[in-house]
Amino acid sequence: MEVWKKNLYSIWVAQFVAMVGMNMVIPFLPFYIRELGVTDTESLEHWSGIIFSGPFILSFLLTPVWGVLGDKFGKKTMVLRAIFGLAVSQFLIALSANVEQLFIFRMVQGAISGFIAAALALVSSGTPGEKSGYAIGVLQTSISSGTVIGPFIGGFIADFMSYRSVFYITSAMCLISGALVIFNVKEPPSSQVKKLFTVFDNFKYVFKKEGILTAMVSVTLIQISISIAVPVFALFVESMIKNTEFVSTLTGAIFGTLGIFSVISSPVWGKRIDKKGFRKNLLFAIIGAGIAYIIHTFIMNPYLLFPVRAFLGLCIGGIIPVLYAYINKNISDNRKSGVMGIASSFTLFGNLVGPLLCTLLLFIFPVKDIFFIAGIMLLINAALIFFNLKETSKKKSDAEEVLIKDSILIDSK
Repeated sequence: MEVWKKNLYSIWVAQFVAMVGMNMVIPFLPFYIRELGVTDTESLEHWSGIIFSGPFILSFLLTPVWGVLGDKFGKKTMVLRAIFGLAVSQFLIALSANVEQLFIFRMVQGAISGFIAAALALVSSGTPGEKSGYAIGVLQTSISSGTVIGPFIGGFIADFMSYRSVFYITSAMCLISGALVIFNVKEPPSSQVKKLFTVFDNFKYVFKKEGILTAMVSVTLIQISISIAVPVFALFVESMIKNTEFVSTLTGAIFGTLGIFSVISSPVWGKRIDKKGFRKNLLFAIIGAGIAYIIHTFIMNPYLLFPVRAFLGLCIGGIIPVLYAYINKNISDNRKSGVMGIASSFTLFGNLVGPLLCTLLLFIFPVKDIFFIAGIMLLINAALIFFNLKETSKKKSDAEEVLIKDSILIDSK
C-alpha cells in the first residue's frame, strides 16, 4: 500500500477513536455543568456558552504556532502532541470540582491539543495533489463518524453511569489513538524547498492570497453558524419532552444523526470537487444547511429533528472539507502545516465566537431563535462565496505550484 494511503487510513482510525471519545462529551456539557452546581436555567444557558468556548481561546492563538513547529520538527510529532494532550485534558476535566475548574481545564485542552488540525496537515502534506479532495473528504468522515457514534455512547454511559465516567473513558480512548499513530504512521516526505516560514510569514502569505483569505473567512463564519447553537442543543431537546429520564440518550441520538449523513456525503463531495470544482458545490451545501437550521426553529416535537438533522448532515459534509481542500490545493508543500494551521485557527476562532455569541443572544432571544439566527448567517455566508470566491483552474494552479517550489512566487499574490 502507498505510504499516503497507509497514513490516511491510520490517521482515519486514530481520529475516529478520538472523535468518538470527544463527542461522547460535547452534547452533554450543559448537564455536567448542572451537576457541578449551576442549576438556575439562565445561568446554565450562559455558562454553557462560556464552557464551550473555553478550549478555543488558547487554541486559536497557538494552532498557527503548532503548525510552524510541524513544518520544522515533523507533522507526526504534532499529531502525537495533540492526541496525548487531549488525553491529559479530558482526565483533568473529569476531576473538576466546580464550573470554574471545568472552564480552566477546557482552556488547557485548547492549549495542548488540536488533533484535527495536526492530522489534517499530516495527511494533506503526504497526499498527491490530484487526490487531496478525496483524502480530505475521507478524513472528514472520521470526524463525522465520531459525531455519530460518540453522542449515542456518551448518552448511554451518562444515563446509566455518570458524566465523569464519560471523560475518563474519553481520555483512555485518546491514549489508544496515540499508540496507533506511534506504530502505524510515517512522517510524510519533507518538501525540497528548505526555507522554513514564521507564523508572521504565513499570515502575510494568506492575506496576500485573496482566494485563500476568502475561504478562511468563510470557514470562520461557517463555524460560528454551526457552533452558535451547540451549547443549547441539549436544552432545546429537553424543552420539548416531558419525561427527561433518558434525555441524554435521546439528545445523543438526535445530535448523532447529523454525523451519520455527513459521513455519507463527505467523500461524495470530495470527489465532486476534484472533478467539477468548488464554487457551485459550496453554494449548494451552504444554502441547504442554512435552510435546515431555520427549520429547527419551527419544530415542536423532538423526533421531527431526525430528518432535519439528516438533511443538515448531508449539507455540512460538503462545506468544511470543501473549503479545506480548496485551501490545500492552493498552497505549496513547504507551507502545508503553517497555512493549514492558520486555517484551523480561523476555524477555532469561529468555534470560540459562536458559543460566546450564543451567550449574548440568550439575553435577548429564546433558545429556539438561536437556530434561526444560525440559518440566516449561513445564507449570508453563501452570498460571500458567490461574490468573492473564484474558481481556480487546474492549469493555473499547477503552474503556480511549480513557481512556488522554485521559490519565485513564494510571497507573491
